[in-house]
Amino acid sequence: MPIMGHDHGAPSAAAGTVSGTFRARLLWTIGISATITLVQVVGSLLSGSLALLADAAHSLTDAVGVSLALGAVTLAQRAPTPRRTFGYYRVEIFSAVLNALLLLGIFVWVLYTAIGRFSEPVEVKGGLMFGVAVVGLAANGVGLWLLRDAKEHSLNLRGAYLEVLGDALGSVAVIIGGLVILLTGWQAADPIASIVIGLLIVPRAYGLLREAAHVLLEATPQDMDLSDVRRHLMGEPGVLAVHDLHAWTVTSGMPVLTAHVVVADETLRGEDHGKLLARLQACVGEHFDVAHSTLQLEPEGHTEGERAVHT
Repeated sequence: MPIMGHDHGAPSAAAGTVSGTFRARLLWTIGISATITLVQVVGSLLSGSLALLADAAHSLTDAVGVSLALGAVTLAQRAPTPRRTFGYYRVEIFSAVLNALLLLGIFVWVLYTAIGRFSEPVEVKGGLMFGVAVVGLAANGVGLWLLRDAKEHSLNLRGAYLEVLGDALGSVAVIIGGLVILLTGWQAADPIASIVIGLLIVPRAYGLLREAAHVLLEATPQDMDLSDVRRHLMGEPGVLAVHDLHAWTVTSGMPVLTAHVVVADETLRGEDHGKLLARLQACVGEHFDVAHSTLQLEPEGHTEGERAVHT
């Protein structure tokens, strides 16, 4: 009979997800983004700058997006249940999708409004526009510093980092636009800066959606080569073949792997099955950082009976 082993090394509700480690930084980032939004809205009303208003909308999206990230982190800490055996870890990925959609919505609004400004110009106070943008850039720099490490560990937190980075780049565009208006009086610099801010959003939103879709489609983790996994398993003494090998990601930093491992009859007879499973699971854990693996040991000839239902 097949013998199955499970390695339940995935993060527990008590340990939390990778994103949960950075919860305090997310809270600080939300506060910074909300403050920037308020300053930019007031600055836009006083200066007449669309670029500042676009940047304010982007900052508001930062606050909303990071709030979604924080909410997802909180939900992900809930314990697994019989109906949700992996708990709510996948909520983090849905949060990343919502974040990307918010960014795309901002882009459409900014582009539409900026085009209207070319046909109906609005006088903009370049000095005020410049000053507010400098304050926004400084505040975004603090946000980037807070999330500098987090972005490497979680797709959800990477989305939050990209939000703040995009807003920082947007502030640079507003600063340049404000300088142009201040020095030359060319009012078209404001809607042009607005369009630049919008264009900065698109590639980031697309990249975030693509990575989230990779997880939701349960594709093989991008840093894992299944042929390499098979080679390592077959390099273990007594292993004859590996089939039905699958790997996917539950949430950022939590890869899962399953496989059927055909083992020589003499190995099954001569070695403790528990030790054999532990050895194989240690193999995938050490080489591929897989904390949760399910391996089914099968005797020689067992695969023949499975060919009708397995590839």
